Amino acid sequence: MIGGPLNAVIRAQAQSAQTSVDFIKSVGFNAADAQQDPGKPTMVTFEYDKMVETKAQDGTITTSPVPMKLSVPILTMLPIPFIRVEEVTIDFNAKINSVGESTTTSSSELNVSLGVKAGWGPVSAELKCSYSNKKSTSATDKTERTYSLVINVKAVQDELPAGMEKLLGILENNIQEVKKSGARVAAKTEGKPEGRQKRK
Repeated sequence: MIGGPLNAVIRAQAQSAQTSVDFIKSVGFNAADAQQDPGKPTMVTFEYDKMVETKAQDGTITTSPVPMKLSVPILTMLPIPFIRVEEVTIDFNAKINSVGESTTTSSSELNVSLGVKAGWGPVSAELKCSYSNKKSTSATDKTERTYSLVINVKAVQDELPAGMEKLLGILENNIQEVKKSGARVAAKTEGKPEGRQKRK
C-alpha cells in the first residue's frame, strides 16, 4: 500500500525528465529526425531599424536609421521545463471500531401435582412432578473499518544541469547584431568614408 505511491512518484520523475529531453529536441533544434541527429539550433530572426550616428568632416553628427538583423536561439528565450519532485509525504490512517453485544434469556418451570385414589383396596396415592428449563443466548458482533491514504507531493522547477547551462552559454555568445544585407546609411558625407558605427 505504501510502495505503490512511491513507485508512482519515481515513474513521474522519470517521465518529467523524458519530457524535458523531448522539449529540447523538438523546440530547440530543427532536425528532421532528432533521435539520429539533433540538427542545428532553431533561431528566431528579428529585423528592425537602428539609429546610427555618422560624423561628417566638419564634425557634424547625423543620425539615420539602418536596417539591422538579429538572430537569437529560441532555447535562450524560453523557460526549459526541469520539474523535480522535492518532497513526498504519505499519511496512512486506519480506524477500527468493534461493537459486541450479547443477550441471554433463561426461564424455568416446576409443576407438582398429588393425587389420591380410594377404592375397595388400600388407599393409593399418585404424585406427578414436571420440571422445565429454557435458556436462549444471542450474540451480535459488529466491526467497522475505515482506511484513508493521503499523499502530498511537492514539485519545483529544478536548476538547469551543468551541461544545459554550458549549451545555453554557447548559444548566447553567438547572438550577434548585424547589418541587413544591402542596407546603407541614409545620411552620410559624400566623398568621405562612413563614420564608425556607435551602438547605443
